[in-house]
Amino acid sequence: MRDTFQFGSREIEYEINFSDRKTLGITVTPDSEVLVKAPISVNREKIQEVLKKRAAWILKQQSFFLSFQPRLTERRYISGETHLYLGRQYRLMVVKTNQDSVKLLHGELRVESTDPGKAKSLLKEWYLKQARKKFQVLASELIQKFKHEGVVPESLVIRDMALRWGSCTPKGKIILNPELIKAPKGCIEYVIVHELCHLVHRDHSSAFFRLQSRYLPDWEKWKEKLERMMA
Repeated sequence: MRDTFQFGSREIEYEINFSDRKTLGITVTPDSEVLVKAPISVNREKIQEVLKKRAAWILKQQSFFLSFQPRLTERRYISGETHLYLGRQYRLMVVKTNQDSVKLLHGELRVESTDPGKAKSLLKEWYLKQARKKFQVLASELIQKFKHEGVVPESLVIRDMALRWGSCTPKGKIILNPELIKAPKGCIEYVIVHELCHLVHRDHSSAFFRLQSRYLPDWEKWKEKLERMMA
């Protein structure tokens, strides 16, 4: 069942599930959805009263998760555009040749193809190849450090995600969005550390942030940079 409540000028939507439980629980998902689990005996007025008391926290959590949602500008994949790679801007040059390739040459991202219309798919394939190489190197160093916490991820997977830069499954699989290869190294490390911390603490508790600060003291700087550069 879905409902909304008003907090100042904001209307916040939430989904409620009733069950045989004694307490009311509120969760904000990585997709910024608000989920409420409530005892069968609790009425709508009581639920909204609790939600309004927690509204500031709910908005803070939604804002936090938004930093993990890619909002990249649409591209036409034609010569003259600028495209990001590891935090730097490169001018795109699409050239018609007798073979397909993507190269970084003298500050230029050069796409050569028998069909210039394939520039988008060729560039995406190149980004994915670079992500697989770079992410593995960066993650290996950080995974080694996190062994001191008694955790090791089950695997590292590169996968397109519309709403996330990274995620961690309950079984310990870390998933990274290949679009993250466009961000600076520090931003990539931030997302990896964030997901590794979730192997120790599943929620965003104070203990979670203390752990994140221990392994990446300047994580807030990289979080903000990721938000600015990839918006």
